[in-house]
Order: sequence, then C-alpha cells, then structure tokens
Amino acid sequence: MFSRFFIERPIFAIVVSVLLVVAGLAAMRALPVAQYPEIAPPVVTVQAIYPGASAEVIESTVAAPLENAINGLPGMIYMSSNSSSNGVVQIQVTFDIGSDIDIAAVNVSNRVKQVESRLPLEVRRQGVTVEPGSSAFLQVLAFYAPDGRHDDLFTSNYVTLNVLDRLKRLPGTTNVQIFGAKDYAMRIWLQPDRLAQLKLTPGDVARAIDEQNAQFAAGKVGQAPIGKGQDLVYTITSKGRLADPAQFAAIIVRANPDGSSVRLGDVARVELGSRDYEFNGRYNGKPATLVGIFLAPGANALAVAESVLQTLDELQPRFPEGLGYAVPYDTTRFVRVSIEEVLKTLAEAMLLVFLVVYLFLQSWRAAIIPFAAVPVSLLGTFAGIYLLGYSINTLTLFGMVLAIGIVVDDAIVVLENVERIMREQGLPPRAAALQAMREVSGPVVAIVLTLTAVFVPIAFLGGLTGELYRQFAVTLSISVILSGFVALTLSPALCVIMLQHGERTPNRFFRSFNDWFARLTSRYVDGVVWVIRRAALVLSVYACMVVVTGLLWLATPGSLVPDEDQGFYISAVILPDGATLERTTRVVEQVEAAVRSNPANQDVVAFAGFDFIGGGFRNNAATIFVTQKPWHERETTAPELVGELFMKTAGIREALVLAFNPPAIFGLGTAGGYEFFIQNRGDGGAKRLQEVLQQFLARANSDPRLGGAQTLWRATVPQLFVDVDREKAKQAGVPIDEVFAALSATLGTYYVNDFNKYGRTWQVLMSAEAAYRKRPEDIQGIYVRSGNGEMLPLAALVSVRHSAGPDSLDRFNNLPAVKVIGQTAPGISSGQGIAIVEEIAREVLPVDFSFDWGGSSYQEKKSSGAAGFAIGLAVVMVFLILAALYEKWSLPLSVLLALPFGTFGALVAIWAKNLIGPHFGAAPLTN
Repeated sequence: MFSRFFIERPIFAIVVSVLLVVAGLAAMRALPVAQYPEIAPPVVTVQAIYPGASAEVIESTVAAPLENAINGLPGMIYMSSNSSSNGVVQIQVTFDIGSDIDIAAVNVSNRVKQVESRLPLEVRRQGVTVEPGSSAFLQVLAFYAPDGRHDDLFTSNYVTLNVLDRLKRLPGTTNVQIFGAKDYAMRIWLQPDRLAQLKLTPGDVARAIDEQNAQFAAGKVGQAPIGKGQDLVYTITSKGRLADPAQFAAIIVRANPDGSSVRLGDVARVELGSRDYEFNGRYNGKPATLVGIFLAPGANALAVAESVLQTLDELQPRFPEGLGYAVPYDTTRFVRVSIEEVLKTLAEAMLLVFLVVYLFLQSWRAAIIPFAAVPVSLLGTFAGIYLLGYSINTLTLFGMVLAIGIVVDDAIVVLENVERIMREQGLPPRAAALQAMREVSGPVVAIVLTLTAVFVPIAFLGGLTGELYRQFAVTLSISVILSGFVALTLSPALCVIMLQHGERTPNRFFRSFNDWFARLTSRYVDGVVWVIRRAALVLSVYACMVVVTGLLWLATPGSLVPDEDQGFYISAVILPDGATLERTTRVVEQVEAAVRSNPANQDVVAFAGFDFIGGGFRNNAATIFVTQKPWHERETTAPELVGELFMKTAGIREALVLAFNPPAIFGLGTAGGYEFFIQNRGDGGAKRLQEVLQQFLARANSDPRLGGAQTLWRATVPQLFVDVDREKAKQAGVPIDEVFAALSATLGTYYVNDFNKYGRTWQVLMSAEAAYRKRPEDIQGIYVRSGNGEMLPLAALVSVRHSAGPDSLDRFNNLPAVKVIGQTAPGISSGQGIAIVEEIAREVLPVDFSFDWGGSSYQEKKSSGAAGFAIGLAVVMVFLILAALYEKWSLPLSVLLALPFGTFGALVAIWAKNLIGPHFGAAPLTN
C-alpha cells in the first residue's frame, strides 16, 4: 500500500510536503505577474515614410504593394494599415495566438524585401522598417519643465540621448518610444524669392548640400604593399559631414565667374530644429515629452514597472535643472489592485474553510490535518505553473480560490475514516490510519481522476477562449492532483501524530451546535421522504427548472472579458477637416480644464496631433488619457466620469469630443466596445466608401440597443489640386520631375541627406520659410529653370484649384476599408452588440461591400459558443469517468441531474449582481 510508507515515516511525509511548499515559494519569486494570461495576439508592424505624399499616393504606391506581398503568411489572422497625409504608412500584421513573434517578423521581413524594389525611390531612401510590435501598453512617462525653461525640442532630444537607451535595455521591455519625437534635424528654410532673383532652384540647393555635406574615405599614405624603407603609415583625414548651422550656411550653392559665390545662407535660414512639428505632448496642461513603455511577452509587469521607476530615479540627479518627470499612466496600478483583491479573497476563503472544518470536527488537532492540505497544495501549484511557463494572474489565482474548497475534501475523507475506525473499533491512531487508507485510497484516487478529467480537456480548447481557460483549468488540475497526493501521504501521517486515542467530550457550544444540526438533518430526511412520495410533482418542477435555466442562459449577457473600472479612461478630440495643430491644441486645453474640474481625476495626458483610435498622426485629432485617483480615494467610477465629460464638453462647438472606457485587455483593440471594419470590394474610391459609411452610421446610431457608433475618418478634407500642363512644361524645357521636386522642396519636407552630432545621425531637411507656404497663392511664387536658363514661375505651368479628399486611408485584409468603433447600450453585452451590428450591416451595406471584425470583437466572434462547448465537454467527461468507476450507465445520470440547479443558482447570482455570463462567467460552472 502506497500510504503505508508515509504512515510509518511521518517525518518523511512532512519533509516531502515542506519541499513542495519551498518549491512553490521559490517559484512565486520568479513567476511573472499580470492581470490576464498572455492572450493578446502577436503583432508585427511595418512602417514606411514617403515625405510630402498624399494619403492616396501612399496607399496606392506603398501600402497596396506591401500588403499584396505580406498577405497569406502562415498564422496570419488579419492585417490592417493606415496611410496618412503626413507621409507615413503603418501596416499591422496580426498573427494567431501562440505564434512565435520572432519567426513571424522574419517572415514579414522576407515578404517586404521581395517587393521593396518596386517602392518609390524616396521610400527606399527612408527605409522600410519591420518590427515585432507589442500590444501590452505598460506605462506612459512624461518629461516636462514645470517652470517652462526647456522647450519641447530640448526635452525630447535630451530624453533620446540620455534616457531612452537605458530604458530600452531593461529586461522585459519590448519597445520604448517617444510619441511624436522631435528628433534634431538641420532645417534649411528656403526663401523662394531670393532663389528666383539669383536664378537658382530648390534642386540646385539640394545638389549643393548633397555634394558638400558628405563623408569620404581618402585612404592612407604608406599603406602596404609598398617598397622597403617605409617606416610610417599615415591615415588621411579631411572635413566630411558638417555638424552645425554655421557650417551648412557656408555651403557654396554657386560659384560665379567673377570669383564671388552664392552661399546657402544667402538664400535660406539654417537652424538646428526638429524633424517633425506635427505633434504636441501635454501633461496636466504643460508641454511634455511623452514616452511609451511596452511590455515583452511573458514579462513580469510589476517588476518591469518597478525597474523603470528605479532607472528614472537613478538618472534624475543628472537631469538638467528644471527638468522633471512623472508617470501619469501606469497599468500596473490596476494589475496590483486586482491581484491584491484576489489574494484577499484567497485569505478569506482559507479562513472560512478552517472555521467550517473546525466547526464540524470540533477539535483543533483534527482541524489542522485537512487544513494543512491547503497551503501545501496551493503553494505547490505555483511550482507547477512555473514549470509550464504560466504567470500569476487573476485567472490562476481565481482557480486557487476555487480550489481551496476542493483540496480539503480528500483530506477530510481520510480524517473522518480514521476517526470512525478509532471510535468504532478502538484502534490506536497508527493502526486506524493503516486500515483507513486500505479503505479510502481508491476513492481518493477516483476523486482526483474525476475532478482532473473535468478540467484538463478544457485546457485544450483553441483560440482566445482556450487561452483564457487554459491557465485556470491547469491551475485547478495541479491543485487537485497535489491535494490527492497530500491526502495519501501527509494526511494519514498527521493523523498518527495529531489524533488522540479515547473519547472527546464536546463543550457546551458544540453540544448546542450538534443538537441543532441533528434536528436540521432530521428535517432534511423528512423532506427527502416527502419528495420521494411525490415524484410526479418533483419531476414537473425539475422540468420547469431546466426550461427556466435554459432561458436564463440565453438571456444572460455574454462578454469575452468584463469591462471594469481600470482607473483611467480615453478621450478623443476631432476637429473639422483641415484644422491646424494649433487649433487642435486650443481645444485640448478646454478639454483638459473640463477634466481637471473634477477632483476624482488625477492626471491628464494629451497627445495633440495623434489619433490613437484610428491610428496615425493627424493635425485635427487628439487623444487624451485621463487617470483617476486610487479607488479608495474616490466614489465616482470611471464610466461615470466618461458620461460627465460628455456633458462638460457639449458646449465646445469647434470639435467633437468623445470619451470611452479602455479595452479590457490591451492588444485586443484600442478602446472598449466593438471594432468594426467596412470594406469596399468595388470601385468608387473614398467618395463611395464615405457614402456607404454614412448610411451605416445613421442606421447604427438610431438603434437604441447600441450606445453610438463613430469613426474618425473623413473623405472630404480640404485639399488643393495642382494640375501640371505637361505640354507647356515640355515646350519650356522644364522636366516634369523638376516641377514636383520644386513643390516638394518648398511646400513639403524634402530629405536631402544626413549629418552627425552628439554621436548620432540626424537628417538634413529642406522646406520654404513659413511666410512662403501659408496661402494657396504661394504655389505660384515657386520658380523653376526653363530650357534656356531663364526662371519660370509655376503659375505659367500649373493651375491650382480647391478640392477635397481623405487625409488618411485605411485598409483591412488587403481591401480599402474604414474602421468604426462603438459601444453597446447599458444592459447589452458585447456579444449581443456584435450580433446587432452584423444585422445592421447586412441590411445596409451594398453587395459590393463587406464587413469584418478586429481586436477583441474578432476574438469574441471567433470564440462564440466556446463557453457552452467547455461546459458540455466537462459534463461528458464527468459522465464517462463516473460510468467507468461505478460500471453503470444510469448512475452518472442521477449525479448530473443536479447540474441545472447549480447552473440556475449561478445565473440568478449573475443577474442579481448585474454581472457578465459567458465566456468569463462560465469557468466556475465547470466545477
């Protein structure tokens, strides 16, 4: 008999259990900590830059070829892209859960290389980057000058040069980036009128810079092979790349025959400025440089956040005077509180289990025996989940909370049988333990097999539902297996040590309790007899119960993961099409004032010029993160504050201000609610897409079951169409590419080449002074050189007219698309919302249009029905195990008849507390 060895060697049994506890404690220190398991799908990001190009040009010449090449990669589930008029295209390729992100990035990079030669020259000069992205947004850091002594340019570059590299080297970070980084650039601000007077073009300036700001390898004097007698080798050095504005201003653009020269400073203003001026970061109303920290898969969120703070504390003494930092957004606040709440529940459950065991066993010696199984089983479970590569998260801890009541069962079976034998047969503890284990070893093993058989199959479910359930199910299974091991080893050994031979006399309290419980048992027996005699009535009630339970199940709101008050919310600000960044910043200041008027809000972080929801940089959009004070310091919830912001900003006429809860799991969308794509499979371009979009939005926003549908995309942004008369240009001897080069170098941001400073490489960029690019009429003031050497104004070659078009274009799964985000009405779950939106889409969308889902909506749609399948699988496994144990097909049915009662109770509790059912609420029902 397996247990005999441990009964005869109780110290050995205790040592084995202590080793399990020690292994669990050691594993706890090494286990990563997170709110949820690693369930966000891997994402690879492809980015290309085409300076000065419109959204349509970037989409057709860059995004479409890249997507055509990338499409169809192994493991890819969907792909989205955003092409914006600021010259940037970003493609996000999302892979199935469990895919190796490094292999996925290599596959994407290989496909990009195949098509890179077909991309425009300017795109190839800038380079196409492929990076394994991270959807786990950990923190936002704000670097700012409280007294305003440092501007954005200085702060951003100080962080780049002195802080960013340290943070990137921290273990557990996969990406650290400055939002809208204002990297140094040598800005050449041209004066077109001076160029025309001197008969120069922007192309002449660019060629002069390219020629004189270059690095050359001049070689060596005396380098082998050489004749005998050479004693020294001299490396030749010379002035190569330039480094400061004065050196660039001295560049000779043209040398005249009379010995004079035209230098760059004669036709342009040169300064060390910023590469980009289309973003403003703000922290609590002050300009700030905002840095995002992204968590690597499997990393410990709490440890990484702590290491970030420690690194900043180390660097802060070296900060320039007047420069400070803050951490206005930190996801670990909510993670820490969530874990603490579950641990608190775990402690409360352990205390209640001990009290209940003590109440019925009525001996502290006896109560210790089953209770000892709790820490051994639970702490040993940590060692198991460490070996499997899992993390400490709300689901694994939730499994442990549920396991507390299970792990004591086996030990109680052993203890009660030992006490019964001691009482009835008068045997001493050792002999009673040996006899008891001969009787109950089989049932204990059967209990372990039955419970494990329920949970283990659930761990093999695929998709996001499988990822959610897997760690919960495996945690429970490990706990149950360890509890069975403890019941066969430690529990009988403790019975030998702790139990005393002889009768125990209960005290007055326990005598009263025993009398009351005996009366309760008697009444219960009478009730059972009454029920048995009225079988027809009971079966009728049971049938009604089954029907009601089924109806409750269908009516219970379902959600992939319930929305919670995470301690912050997101606001989006949208101004009219074509609005400048200056106007956007003014509106952001009004929204900041509205937010800060409520003391429940703690920090306000604004990304002016960045569309966090739609993706990409836009002058007329802003995103605001509003974090609240700790939960115990406020009575107002984040969803209530969202509604309050809508009311407080309703008077802002210049912009549309939206607010919404964050996604329950970052990486499954950018906001709470649903994420829906309308795809154009036909012709008509952006105009046709806009028409269909408006029809869909009108129908969706009129449905009371939905809380509103929005999009930040517009197809009618003010634009200017420049029509080049190609025939006139040819007659005048002006190459067409010279016309567009002059436009790009004057009105755009023309990349010339690079320079070195502070140990880094920066770009040399050319544009016209602001005064020469304010009005549409300024286009006609640009000059090009004709074939006879005379300067010709563009007014003679082009016509300019006002037009409208999109400032950004989205694609989804290689089709032109537009993203719609929205919320459901109160009382409507996300699962119901998906069905409603699909119903509207089928009703409204033309035949040449389709729709698709992204983010958490895609995963929930894919996982629909998985909760019912999980429960059904558990029921089947219980039936099969019980049939195998009892060698009867009918007996398991009587056990499973109790399932509707348990399910009914769970669903009533969900309704009473206004909670969420499947998928998340289905996990405990498997027990």
